[in-house]
Amino acid sequence: MTNAAASGQSTVAPDRAARPFQFVSCMELREVLGKRAMDEARLLELIEEVSTDSIYYHTHSCYLRHAYAQSLYPNDFATWVAIHAHDRVLGEKLGVLDPFAYRSPEELRQDIITIMDDHLNRNPARYRYTTGEPFDFVRSHVIEAPLNRHSWTLAEFRDAVQEVEVGALYNHLCEARMRKTPGFDDFSYWIAAKDGLQRPELAGQVERVVRLGLNLEGMRARIVGLCDEELRRKRS
Repeated sequence: MTNAAASGQSTVAPDRAARPFQFVSCMELREVLGKRAMDEARLLELIEEVSTDSIYYHTHSCYLRHAYAQSLYPNDFATWVAIHAHDRVLGEKLGVLDPFAYRSPEELRQDIITIMDDHLNRNPARYRYTTGEPFDFVRSHVIEAPLNRHSWTLAEFRDAVQEVEVGALYNHLCEARMRKTPGFDDFSYWIAAKDGLQRPELAGQVERVVRLGLNLEGMRARIVGLCDEELRRKRS
């Protein structure tokens, strides 16, 4: 069941929410862990032992660091093995993983381990290939920064989404799904909520945007477009 369906619905969606949506941005404080891999075998060993905060940083936080770029390898592990270890086959296998399809970074870690272990067992020569560019493990601490921006109506929400900084998009769309309310983003939750806009169909559409493999700017454009369509339907 989607978050939108779980929130219930009324016969007629209100024009104004009972509770406004408060926009909150975020920033990352990064910590280098002092763990370094020079080949794929060591990378796999360290992926098995680092904290889930580090797995999160190298997979989910890429969306914040590369908000404007659409990468063929959308996580740090895929990028490093493809570009620096010159293993494009493994890079493509890791690159198709959708971090937002997982309920926790630990579940994602286990799939990464399975993919890498199977690949290296099939290609034992990869264990001996040393790169010139090391992979340094990092973890981050996310700090919220409230913005002086809130929305009571769909039109206000649409304008705010179009204008707020990318840190707010990341906080409400990505950070919320993994660390605050696992599986749910803040936008779709408020759009569907009984004290929000009570629009479960629109909420379901917004919820699926995060799973399309877009960068943050792509997510912004898609959500604004969905809001525009809803506003046009309301006027017709």
